[in-house]
Amino acid sequence: MDRDTDKVAGKDGNPGSTQAPTVRVSAETAQEADLPARELFTALHAELTPELLIHALTHRSFAHEHPGMPNNERLEFLGDAVLELVATETLYKAHPDQSEGQLAKMRAKAVSEESLSAIARTKLHLGPYILLGRGEAENGGADKDSILCDTVESLIGSVFVEHGIDGARVTVHALLDDTLEEVATEGPALDWKTSVTVKAHRLGLGDPHYAMAVSGPEFAQVFTARLTLGDGDTVIGTADASSKRKAQLAAAAQGWKALDDPEVLASLQAEEAK
Repeated sequence: MDRDTDKVAGKDGNPGSTQAPTVRVSAETAQEADLPARELFTALHAELTPELLIHALTHRSFAHEHPGMPNNERLEFLGDAVLELVATETLYKAHPDQSEGQLAKMRAKAVSEESLSAIARTKLHLGPYILLGRGEAENGGADKDSILCDTVESLIGSVFVEHGIDGARVTVHALLDDTLEEVATEGPALDWKTSVTVKAHRLGLGDPHYAMAVSGPEFAQVFTARLTLGDGDTVIGTADASSKRKAQLAAAAQGWKALDDPEVLASLQAEEAK
């Protein structure tokens, strides 16, 4: 392709992202960029050169269709390590009384695909910026959790390359501090399904059961989970989500909290006694 004139993103190049910005890649170094990235830089608390920014946003599917362009997987690898380091350091300092195992669970939750993809959507509005191959774009790649998560990590890696660990630390704190605070308030196992099981057993109740229902068209299915305990009929948690796992986790979170309600607990204990 003629990379001096080729537009490689947005309305001119990425069929799956009709609102995306346009990026112009020069022949050798991608020095010229028509990318409205000010909002992205503000959210990252760091600026990147056009070449490095484009590198960080280039998914392997796009690089495969444009020989000579590097994909962002090496930057993702680097960013993952930086992210884990800063998250570990933050949790270690913030929770001096927590065990190693508990800190590890907090970190795993904070840097999970679910958490990072949410950050990509809400703080970075990242989907339209990602450079995707035509097939991946047409399949909704700009809103896939895995791609969003990987791109967040590649951006963190890029900040490290450009600004070192101090700059990357600022970026990670800007993106992740809210999440790091939230995970410390979740159930004792930092996994709601495990937490509600442990709590139910401690109260002498049966195992959790999740009744699932699916509605909506195939491309936009909604999964509904209804949580009961043992052989009982009392529903202690109901949730809708875009996946079975997310629906069950949300229902489990409701159930874990419902077990603190004396009326709910009395009803469950009466069922268990039958």
